[in-house]
Amino acid sequence: MPRLFDAYVIVDWSAAAKPTSRANSIWIGTLTRTAGGATRFSSQNPTTRLAARQVLKALIEKLVTRGDKVLVGFDFAFGYPAGTAAAANLPQANQAPWRAMYGHLSANVEEREDNSNTRFEIAANLNKAISQRPHPFWGTPKSRQTPTLAMKKGDFSAPNSLPEHRKAEAWIKSNFKAHPKSVWQLLGAGAVGSQALLGIPTVQYLRQQIPVARIWPFETDFKPLQPEDLAGVSCVFAEIYPSTVPITPKTGEILDQAQVRILSKHLESLDSAGDLADAFGPPDTLSGSEIAEITCEEGWILAK
Repeated sequence: MPRLFDAYVIVDWSAAAKPTSRANSIWIGTLTRTAGGATRFSSQNPTTRLAARQVLKALIEKLVTRGDKVLVGFDFAFGYPAGTAAAANLPQANQAPWRAMYGHLSANVEEREDNSNTRFEIAANLNKAISQRPHPFWGTPKSRQTPTLAMKKGDFSAPNSLPEHRKAEAWIKSNFKAHPKSVWQLLGAGAVGSQALLGIPTVQYLRQQIPVARIWPFETDFKPLQPEDLAGVSCVFAEIYPSTVPITPKTGEILDQAQVRILSKHLESLDSAGDLADAFGPPDTLSGSEIAEITCEEGWILAK
């Protein structure tokens, strides 16, 4: 089977509230092929999310213009547990729940040039709409607590609570030596909720700016990907999870930098071996109704 992609861009996102470089900041790793077929890796380390957004736009446009098919992986959740958009009363007329959430976050998350942002306010407002209490989003500095956003986790076993985890996270936990955090947790060791709140608007922005791009699995369908499926599509955005592969930094290499280097090479190797296509499809353990919830709201993690 021919390779699906010519270039692999891996993004290690960050929810830092001030310009940050090196450790715990944004790293963008790009693996491309030379005319002779050899691979070449490069990385960039923009200090703010707004800067990263423009770096990615320029990079993807350059690759697409020269004729490359580009896979772009982001290390944050692309969706929320099934039922979230409805529970938050987001407008869903003639659109899938994931589109309602992407539209809501893109319209309401405020990103500033100094990397400060409104993620805690957005989470508190969504909690108010969903439950009128500090649930399901949780994790905030003590000074930022409100009646609808608390430092500690609420009760996900309570009647009518949204699920704590997406189906993708349960699958990752069962099949890899990894323990993904809930998308609801905004703060604390390993928390990923803030990255999703602040990352989804960038995916939406790039999708709007690059018409030949599609978001997997929402816009590509949740099935093994074939070259013909990419007719008219030059870029695919996908959610990734770095802990699905062993990460060993080189001497002097930042962990985040190592992650984008190793993930890009891992995906390129799978693609070259003809093994990447199946990773775009669902595992056999999922039911039809679960697949429907994944493709319309939850999203999935590209891993093999």
